[in-house]
Amino acid sequence: MDNTVKNKQFNLFEKFTQLCVTIMQKYLPDAFLFAAILTFIVFIAATIMTKQSPFQIAMHWGNGVWSLLAFSMQMVMVLVTGHTLATAPFFKRILDKLSNLPKSPIQAIIYVTFVSGVACILNWGFGLVIGAIYAKEIAKKIKGVDYRLLIASAYSGFLLWHGGISGSIPLTLASGNLSKATAGALDKGISTSQTLFSSYNLIILFALLFTLPLLNAAMHPKNKEDVFQVDPALLEDDVQPVTFDKAEMTPADKIENSPVVNILIGILGYTYIIGYFLQKGFDLNLNIVNMIFLVTAIVAHKTPKNLLLAFGNACKGAAGIILQFPFYAGIMGMMVGQNSDGASLAGIISQSFISSSTALSFPSLTFLSAGIVNFFVPSGGGQWAVQAPIMMPASVELGVSTARTGMAIAWGDAWTNMIQPFWALPALGIAKLGAKDIMGYGVIITIYSGIVIMLGLTFL
Repeated sequence: MDNTVKNKQFNLFEKFTQLCVTIMQKYLPDAFLFAAILTFIVFIAATIMTKQSPFQIAMHWGNGVWSLLAFSMQMVMVLVTGHTLATAPFFKRILDKLSNLPKSPIQAIIYVTFVSGVACILNWGFGLVIGAIYAKEIAKKIKGVDYRLLIASAYSGFLLWHGGISGSIPLTLASGNLSKATAGALDKGISTSQTLFSSYNLIILFALLFTLPLLNAAMHPKNKEDVFQVDPALLEDDVQPVTFDKAEMTPADKIENSPVVNILIGILGYTYIIGYFLQKGFDLNLNIVNMIFLVTAIVAHKTPKNLLLAFGNACKGAAGIILQFPFYAGIMGMMVGQNSDGASLAGIISQSFISSSTALSFPSLTFLSAGIVNFFVPSGGGQWAVQAPIMMPASVELGVSTARTGMAIAWGDAWTNMIQPFWALPALGIAKLGAKDIMGYGVIITIYSGIVIMLGLTFL
C-alpha cells in the first residue's frame, strides 16, 4: 500500500474522529441532563412496552432512587480518597517521576492508556482514579497534548475491567449459589479458568490492552490549532501544608498539627488491611481499595490539619456523583420493574435478542443486548440481575457454553461505558472536565472494541 493511500485512509479516520468529537461537544448534554433525558425515555418506553400505568412506573422509579446509596458513597470515596492520596507530598513525587516518562504528546497518550488499562485489570476502582490522576500530572508537563483525549485515554482503560480480576460478573459466576439468579440454568459455580482465564477472554483482554494505546494515539490531532490544551495553572489544586509558629500554638493547634493521631490511625488501619488479606487472600473490592486509599492518605498527609485541607479540596469533584447516582438508580428501578405477568423493560430487550439467536450468534447477540441494557443499568451487579435469568437458560437451550454467555454479559456491561457518562464521573471530577469533552473519542473506542470483542466471543 503506497503512502498516498495510507494518507487518505488516515485523513479519513482523523476527519471521522473530529466529527464525533464535534457532535458530542455540540449536542451531548451535561451529564446530569443526560441522566434526566434517559429517565424520561425509560419512563415512556416502560409504560408502553410493559403496559403498566404511568403511576406504576413512577412507583418503580421512586422505589429505585435510593437503592444505590451505599454504592454511591463507595464511588464518592473512590474519588475523594484517591485524589487525597495523590496530593500527598510522597505520592506527588512518585507521580512526578512517572509523568516524566513520556516525552511527546503521542507517548503521553500511549502511557496513560496502558497504565490505566493495567490498573483497571487489577482493580477497576483503583484504575479509574489512578488513570485520571496520572493523565492530569502528564498534562502539566507535556506541551501540545490534547487534554480531552488524554483524559478519554485514561478512561478507556476502564473498558478492560470486566475481563480482569475484579470483574464482578465472572467472580459472581465462581461464587456458586446461582440457581435462583439464573432461573435454574446453573446449580453450581463456574471456575474462573473458564471465564477470566479462558483463552478467548485472555486474547480479547490483551488484544485491547496493547491496541487501545495505538488507537488513542492515532486520534491525536495533527494540526496544532485542533489541539485542546489546558493551562497547567488550572490543574494546580494542591493544598500546601499548614505551618504555625510553635510559640503561638494553642493546645488544639498542637493536636491538629501533630503526626501522632495520623500515625495511630495508620497502625490501626494497616493492622486491619493485613488481617483482611491474610483471611481472604487477594480479594480486592471497593471497600478494601477505599480502606487502603484512606489509611495511606491519612499517613501520607502526616497531620490532621493537612489531611482535612486535602480531603476538603478533593470533595469538590464529587458533586456529580452525589447528584446523578440516585437518578440512575431510579432508571434501574424502571428497567426492572415488572408488570403482573412478570415482564420488565430490561427483560423485553433481552428477549428480543434471544428470538433471533443461533448457537453461533448467541454470544455476540448477548453481548449487544448487554451493551444496550448497560446504557440504562450501568452496574455489573444490576446487569447480572437483569440478564442472567433470561440469557443463561437460553444458552443452555441452545447448547452454548454458560461460561461464555456470562462473559458476553460482562463484556457488554463494560463496552458501552465508553459512551455512558455514569462511570466517567470520578475521572471527570478529577480532571475538571464534562462528559461531552471525552465522549466523542469514546464513540471511536466503542466501535473498535465492539468489533474486537464480538469476534473473540464468536470465533475464538
